[in-house]
Amino acid sequence: MSTAHTSEETIKHDKTNVSIDITAKCGRNIQGKKGDNLVSFLQVSIEEINLGESEKKHANPMKHTIDYDFTCTYNSPNDAQAFSDILQKPIIFTVVEVLHEGKKGELKTAVLGQAVVDLFPLLQGQCSFSSTVPLNPVVNPGIKESRQGMSRKQPTLEVFVSVTEPLLTEPELSTCIIMKVTVETAFSVPDTWTLPTGSAHSPFAYFAALEVPLTAENDQALMFSEGHLMPGGLREGKGRRKRRPLQSLLVPGNQFLPGSFCQPEPIDHEDGELTSLEDQAFRDEAEITKNRVRWDTEIRCFLDACAASRLKEKITDSRLWPVELMRTSIPLSRLGDENPEIPFHGLIFVDMGRLLYPGVSRIRGAYTVHPFYESELLNKTKRKASVLKEQAKIATVLAKSRASIVIGTPKKGAKNVDAGGKGVKDQSKKQSVPPPKPTTCDEASESASEPETKVNVEGNMYLEAKTYVIIEVSLNRPLVPKTSPEELARRVKALIPPKPKRPAGPTRAEKAVVDFHTQVGNAVAAVSEQFAEIFGANSKLQESLSKEQILAEVMGGLNVSGRYFAFKEQIKRAVVKIVRDKMQRSRPLTDPQEVKEFVSKLYVYLVDEMHVALNKIYSSDVAEDCTDEMKLESSQLRHFAKEAQLTSNYQQAAQYYQELVVRHPDEPLYKFEWGSLYMLIGDYMKAKECYYDAVSIQQTHQPSLMMCGVVAVMFERYNEAQTFLERATSLEPPSVEAWTLMGLLHLSLNEAFLPERAFLEAKKIFGEEEANRANADDKTKLSEDNSEEAKAQQDEHETDNSALPHIAEHDPEFPDHDMEESREASLHIDKSWTSPTKLTSSIFTQTLKFLLQNNALQMAEHALSQELLGSKGGCSMAYYYSLAQFQLLKGDYSSAIDSVKEALFYKSQYPDAWALKGHCHYLQGTFTEARECYEWSMVFPEPPSDTHIVHLRLGAIYILEEKFIQAKEVFLQACEQSPSCLTWLGLGKACYRLGELCVAEEALAVATLLNSANAEVWAYLSLISLKSGQLQEGDEYYKNAISFDFQDSSLNEEISEAKRQTRMSKLASCFNASPQAEAETV
Repeated sequence: MSTAHTSEETIKHDKTNVSIDITAKCGRNIQGKKGDNLVSFLQVSIEEINLGESEKKHANPMKHTIDYDFTCTYNSPNDAQAFSDILQKPIIFTVVEVLHEGKKGELKTAVLGQAVVDLFPLLQGQCSFSSTVPLNPVVNPGIKESRQGMSRKQPTLEVFVSVTEPLLTEPELSTCIIMKVTVETAFSVPDTWTLPTGSAHSPFAYFAALEVPLTAENDQALMFSEGHLMPGGLREGKGRRKRRPLQSLLVPGNQFLPGSFCQPEPIDHEDGELTSLEDQAFRDEAEITKNRVRWDTEIRCFLDACAASRLKEKITDSRLWPVELMRTSIPLSRLGDENPEIPFHGLIFVDMGRLLYPGVSRIRGAYTVHPFYESELLNKTKRKASVLKEQAKIATVLAKSRASIVIGTPKKGAKNVDAGGKGVKDQSKKQSVPPPKPTTCDEASESASEPETKVNVEGNMYLEAKTYVIIEVSLNRPLVPKTSPEELARRVKALIPPKPKRPAGPTRAEKAVVDFHTQVGNAVAAVSEQFAEIFGANSKLQESLSKEQILAEVMGGLNVSGRYFAFKEQIKRAVVKIVRDKMQRSRPLTDPQEVKEFVSKLYVYLVDEMHVALNKIYSSDVAEDCTDEMKLESSQLRHFAKEAQLTSNYQQAAQYYQELVVRHPDEPLYKFEWGSLYMLIGDYMKAKECYYDAVSIQQTHQPSLMMCGVVAVMFERYNEAQTFLERATSLEPPSVEAWTLMGLLHLSLNEAFLPERAFLEAKKIFGEEEANRANADDKTKLSEDNSEEAKAQQDEHETDNSALPHIAEHDPEFPDHDMEESREASLHIDKSWTSPTKLTSSIFTQTLKFLLQNNALQMAEHALSQELLGSKGGCSMAYYYSLAQFQLLKGDYSSAIDSVKEALFYKSQYPDAWALKGHCHYLQGTFTEARECYEWSMVFPEPPSDTHIVHLRLGAIYILEEKFIQAKEVFLQACEQSPSCLTWLGLGKACYRLGELCVAEEALAVATLLNSANAEVWAYLSLISLKSGQLQEGDEYYKNAISFDFQDSSLNEEISEAKRQTRMSKLASCFNASPQAEAETV
C-alpha cells in the first residue's frame, strides 16, 4: 500500500473528482448450494470502501449465466495520490448466495467467490475496457467457505469499466511515469529467524519500505508488509507469480498479478551487488540451504511529470536509494509516535544510477542489508529520516483517531442510499492525517553531528549473516530516452551527406585510360598506313635504307599527310584526361621540383600504359581475368602504402592511397586508411576530409564513424563527436572500441552516469568476445591434442615394433618407461613453447590498439590514463606495451624503451615487445641493440604481428654491418612472405655486395616492376651495369636515378668511381689492342 505526505495546498492542479463507472454484466458457470435455483447478488468495493450492492438475481440454469447488469460509480480525486491508489487497489467483486430469506427480511447467505479487476488500463490512456475475470473461491477462515458450491468449470465475471474522458491527457501520458517496485526474497537471514516447531507460520511480521516521489514536493511511501519466513532446503522456483499489495482483503487466487512473474536471470547479468565469482558460491548455498523471507510483492505507483524530474534529480544527487527492513511481533501502530524503536532495523542501498542510462527502464539485483544508522543514511543517501519510523508515527496517529471515532459513534446507523437509484451505498471517507513536520536542514545537520552512541545490535545480525534482498525496479518508460538508430542515421546524414550513386559503367578514370589506349591504337594504325603507303609496293627501297632513314621517311610522310598532327592532338586530349581524372590533378604546379617529379611520374605511367595498349594490339593471348589482376594489384598497392608509411615515405604512401581511391571509388576502407596517414603526419584537416569521405561513401562504416568522432573531439565539436560515436555503437556487430570511445567522451565532458554505462556495455561485449575466442581456442587445442596424440601413438607403435627384439632380449618383464616419459615431457615442452603468446587485455587496451593504429594520440592518452586508473595490483603488461607504442609515436624513444622493458619484465617471450624495442633503438640510431632485439623477436615460434618492417630493418642493419649473407637470408625471406620493391632492393643490394651480380640484377629488375620511381634501385642497376663494363647502359640507369631525386652521396661516389674504373679499363683495352695490331701488320 502507499501513503502520501499530502496537504490541501499541494494537491494536483485539478481538484474535481473523476467518476469511474463499473458495470458487472454477467456471471458464468457459477453454482451455489441450491444447484440450479441459485439466487445471488454482488458486492463491489475498493479496499475497505463499499461502492455498492446489486439486486438479488436468479441464475439461468440453461445458459449457466447470471445477468447482474449492475453499475456503480467510483468517485476518485483527480490527483497523483489517487492515481497511485488506482494502480495498487483493484475493484473487488464478491458474489454472495442467498440461502434463505426470513419473514422479517433477514437473509442467510454464503459467499461463493471473489473477483478483482485492475484499473491500470485507465492510466494508459484508455477511456473504457472490458475484462472477463476469474471468480475464485473463498478460503479465508474469516468468511464463510463454500468451496462445494463452485462448479468444475472456472466461474467468471464479465466487467466493463469506463470514464467520460481520459484520466491523463496525451502530454501527461508522455511525461508521467508508472513505477513498479518488486521486493522478492531476503536470503541468508539471521540464524535467530526460525519457524516455531510444528508451525508453518512465523509469529513475526516482516516489512520492507522505501519512499519515492509523488509530485514536485511530496513523496509516497511503499510498504511491503506481508513477508513470510520460509524454511531452506530448496531453491526458489523459477517464474513465481508476483503478488499484489493488500493481500489480506483478497482470496488466495486473487492475490497474484496477472501476467507478472519473478524472472530470475544469471548473476553476472544482474545490476546489484554480489555478482563476482566468489559471491556466486555463497549465493548458491544461501539460496538453497538457508531460511529466507519471501514477499514476491509488486507495488505500482504513479509519478507525475514533476515527480519524474525530481526522481532524476534525486538519483543524480545520490544514486543510492534507501530501502528499510524490519521484523516485528507487534503492529506498526504500537511502536510509538514520538521516537519509535524499530526492531531488526536494516538498511539497503539500491544503486538506482543505472536508471539514468539512456534507454534503461529496469534494474534488478541482490542488495546487502546493513544495520540502520541515521548518520549512514544521511551520508550515503542524503536522506534525513527513516521511512519506517515516519510510517510508525502515522500509524499510531491513525489508530488513536480511529479509537476516538469509535468511542463517539452511536451504535445504530442508518443506510444512506444513493439518490440515483443504483443502490450504491455511501462511500466511506478516508481519514486524512496531516504530514509530519519536516526536519529542517539545520536540525538534520545538528542531529547528524551528534554521535550515535546506541549500537544497532539486531541490525548487526544482518552483517553477520550476510543477508541480501532481491529487488526489482521498473519504469514504463526510461527516464533518459535512448536515441533510435534511425534518428542517429538521420543526424549523421545531415552532417555528412551520402555521395550519389555512380552511374553504371566505367568510372571517369577508367574511361580516361581506355581512351588513351584507343588513341595509342589509332596512332599505331596511322603509322602502319603511312608505312604501307611508302614501302608497301617497294620492298627494295626498304631493304636499301637503314632504320634511321626509314624512320625519317615515315615521319616526313606523317607530317606531309597531316596524320601526325591529327593523332598528336588526339593523344594530347587523352593525356589531359589521364592527368585530370586518373591522377586527380586539376591545379597548376608552381614549384619547379614538383613539376619535374610529376612529369617524371606521368612519363613512366604513360609508357607503361602504352605497353599495355601495344600488347592488346599485337598479342594474341590477352584473354586474361582483369578482375583478379585488379584485386591483386590493389592488395599490393595497399601493402606498399603501409610499407611507405612505416618507412616515413609519406608522399609515396599518399600516392598509393590515391591510386587505390581512384580504382575503388566506392570502397571506404582506402579513404579511412588514407586518413590515418594524415593523422600520423599531423594534417588533421585532411584526415577529417578522408574520414568524412569514407562515411559519405558508406554511412555505416564503423571505423570511419569512430575516427570522425575522435577528430571532432580534437576540434572540440563535442555534439558532432557524440553523434558519430552513438551511431557507431548502434551498428552491428557491437564494438568494444565504439562503446569505450563513447565512455571516454562522456568522461571528458564530466557527465554523470553516461561514462559508466558506456564502459559497462564495452565490458559486456568484451566478455562475450573473450568467451567466443576461448571456445574457439579450446576446440582448436582439442583437435591439435587429438592429432598429436594419434601421431605419438603411431610413432610409439613404430618404435616398439622396430625395437621389439632388443627389448625382449633386454628384459621382457620390465618395459622401459624412460623413453615414454621423456617423449611426453618433450611433447609438453614443445606445446608450451609453441602456444601463442597473448596479452591479458581490457576494453581500454583493445581501444588503444585501434587508436594507435590510426595515430589518434590525444584520445589514446585518455585511454591510457583510464587503463592506469583501472589497474588492480599494479600496471599490466598490456599497459606498458601500449604506453611504449604511444611514446614511440610521440617520438620519445628513450621513454618507450623503458616502458617496453617493463612489459618484457612481465612477459619476456612476447615477440611484439621485442620488435617494438628494436624499432625504438633503430629510430634512435643504436643499430647494434636494434639488431639484437629484432633477432630475439624472430626466435620465438610465434613471429611478431608485423614481420615485414622487422625484416626490412634487420636486413638493413646487416648490410650496414657488412653481414651480407645474413642480409640476403632475411631479405629473401621477406620476398617470399611479403614482396615489395624494398624487399627486392634489399636482396639485390646484399647479392651485389656478395658479388652475385646476375642474381642482384634480377632482383632489382623485379623491384623496378613493383616501383619504377625508386632512385636507389636505378642507382644499383647503374652500379651493376658499370661493373659489367656496360658504360652506356650504366649512364642511362644513373640518369633515371637522378630524375627520381637520387641523394645518397656515398652511393653516388661509388657510382662515380665505378664509371672511372670502367672508362680506365676500356682505355687500357684500347692501348693493349694497338701494339697487337701493329705487330700483326709487320
